[in-house]
Amino acid sequence: MSRAGKIARRTFLTGSIATAGGVAFGVYMYRRPSANPLAAGLHEGEAALTPYVLIRPDGVTLITPRADLGQGAAHVQALLIAEELDIELDQVGLDPGPPSAAYYNTALSREALPFASTNESRLAETARSLMDAPIKFLGIQITGGSTTVPDGWQKLRVAGAVARETLKAAASLETGLPVSDLRTRGGAVLLPDGTRLPYTGLAARAAEIDPVTDVTLRDPSAWRLIGKPTMRSDITAKSTGQQLYGIDVTLPGMLFAALRTNPRQGGEMLGYDASRAETMRGVHKIVPVTGGVGVLADNSWRAMRAVEAIRIDWGPAPYRPHQGEHWRALENSFTDKRRDSRLRNDGDVDATLASTTPLEAEYRAPYLAHAPLEPMNATLQIKDGKVDIWTGTQIPRFVQKNVASVVGVKPAQVHVHVTMSGGSFGHRLEDMMVRRAAELAMQADGRPVKLTLSREEDMAHDYPRQIAMARGRGTVSGGHVQAFDLGIAMPSIMRSQMRRLGMPMMGADLQIVAGAWDQPFAIPDYRVSGYRAPDLAPISSWRSVGASTNGFFHESFLDELIHAAGADPLEERLRLCNHAPSRKVLETVGEMSDWGAPLPEGRARGIAFCLSFGTPCAEVVEVTVTESGIRIDKVHVAAEVGRVIDPVNFENQVQGGVIWGLGHAILAETTYDDGMAEQRNFDSFRFMRMYQCPEIIVRGLENDSRVRGIGEPPVPPAAPALANAIFAATGIRLRQMPFVRDMDFV
Repeated sequence: MSRAGKIARRTFLTGSIATAGGVAFGVYMYRRPSANPLAAGLHEGEAALTPYVLIRPDGVTLITPRADLGQGAAHVQALLIAEELDIELDQVGLDPGPPSAAYYNTALSREALPFASTNESRLAETARSLMDAPIKFLGIQITGGSTTVPDGWQKLRVAGAVARETLKAAASLETGLPVSDLRTRGGAVLLPDGTRLPYTGLAARAAEIDPVTDVTLRDPSAWRLIGKPTMRSDITAKSTGQQLYGIDVTLPGMLFAALRTNPRQGGEMLGYDASRAETMRGVHKIVPVTGGVGVLADNSWRAMRAVEAIRIDWGPAPYRPHQGEHWRALENSFTDKRRDSRLRNDGDVDATLASTTPLEAEYRAPYLAHAPLEPMNATLQIKDGKVDIWTGTQIPRFVQKNVASVVGVKPAQVHVHVTMSGGSFGHRLEDMMVRRAAELAMQADGRPVKLTLSREEDMAHDYPRQIAMARGRGTVSGGHVQAFDLGIAMPSIMRSQMRRLGMPMMGADLQIVAGAWDQPFAIPDYRVSGYRAPDLAPISSWRSVGASTNGFFHESFLDELIHAAGADPLEERLRLCNHAPSRKVLETVGEMSDWGAPLPEGRARGIAFCLSFGTPCAEVVEVTVTESGIRIDKVHVAAEVGRVIDPVNFENQVQGGVIWGLGHAILAETTYDDGMAEQRNFDSFRFMRMYQCPEIIVRGLENDSRVRGIGEPPVPPAAPALANAIFAATGIRLRQMPFVRDMDFV
């Protein structure tokens, strides 16, 4: 038995014992519905039929609590509600709603336990169900991990159906007609004679009755929206420049703030001289904050100029200051003392490796900034014992709690107005900047304060993707892969991130091996070990988290072994694959790309696969060798998601993920010197240009019974598929990112 099974069973038994004494109370509490956060403050004629549907006399608002970061989350959530509510998307308004335990994220539990997503045993499913309880009790409202659709797939459709049936019950009371004679369409209840009773006119009566919770979801054959191409709800506003982001918030009497904190993350400010800044035009006040200083002024530009004029004496970095020291820390972490997990250990790897000279390889992946186009910003007003916050965030309840602690009020006195975000990629899972904005607002005498970080300040204080290293050893036999031993070293992402949020980090950090230990391949001797490096620069979740580096490590080394065996990269992966949906994904991408067909001289294909966040995804990259460097011509992508909610948004998400993965693999890195990030803007933190983008062909499969997310899974296979294609074209193995260190690209 692999160690994964032993760990999981022990964890499960311990949890069962701990729960047994209070099981009746626990089950009752778990099944009890969360309080509806929309119920407070309703006016006459308004009804909050569920936490997701608010009806007023002037319109219907759908609550979409998973943050929209540009990925279309608000639109997809609204689509799921509207499908069952029988209303058109152009008839509703969308609102992210208030922070609330009612919006806890059910799907997070599937990534929190040491079970591969392909493991659907009774033990695994029971453990996932148990894990869902603390997430609900704690009210963990987080957007991330490609969980928006898996979390909302059932609950949002049920919310729409409950609202629909409650409105029909209200119409029955109004008309005296039985509910069985009533239908709904286009935001209205239809009477047998064709009379339309708009939902807005039924709100007052619906608010007087208990919601109808015994509902049946519609058969897929009756769907009007799910699976059909639709225009995203935000496209018109974004295309015409009317979409409002956090950076656009404007309030009467507002002060504008800029900030400088120690560029050595977590370091102290030893002292400062603001005499020059105090005399600059528009400056209202100089305010010390934790780790630095801020300026309040009459516009953002003047605040930024003034804060740069302050002379500051910074303290040292609380981590190793130079990049070489970070790499050496990883090199020294491949020891038993540092081993964090060994969740995959099939066969007898040591014996097989000892029987012959193994193939060995080492891979490296650098720190990477998030660098969304909209820099971090927040607007706060503290007045009359109440705090109002306007910001784009993936963690509204943490923002509420942490700002309450800074200001010295109760969380209920903090009101978070979540805005549309101009990108995130995990950056807005952090709230340190909002806390600093709260410190500034405390000095503003009740006036609203808008803090906007300059690009340089934002990137200097990003909590980047983890630095990581992998070492592989393996053997081949009879034309096939026989042994695969991969060790991965990185600092703990979860420990770094959870510490800033004030949450404990216990046990192994599964992100150290995510996208590697849980791959659906039946290699006879197969081992994946995670090594927790010492804490280095503070890090955070970056699009696809641990799998963003581990997909490159795993699929690059597997490709090297397949080449050493003399096997075909696709055929050997298919032979090893022991998970039917994943096998179908590989077969599909091979068919899409015409794998095996001859290509012109100087052109080649590479393939990679990664199962991350429960979603199997395979990519084939085609490249051409030119006199000026490598040109990426085409990418084929297949992914199994169980159900494609909106084909247009699905394609956009996949294409964006591929470009994100390729661009960073080729060009980008964050390095440290004297404890400070050296890349502070897009001139030094480079990304893929439009002329470099390949044609990207996408196919979504719907064979799995479980609905999966797609925001992050296209990222991990992109880098290894490109590296494998470059090897096929040139014979050169790329084992470190960014690839531009070893290869030119056009």
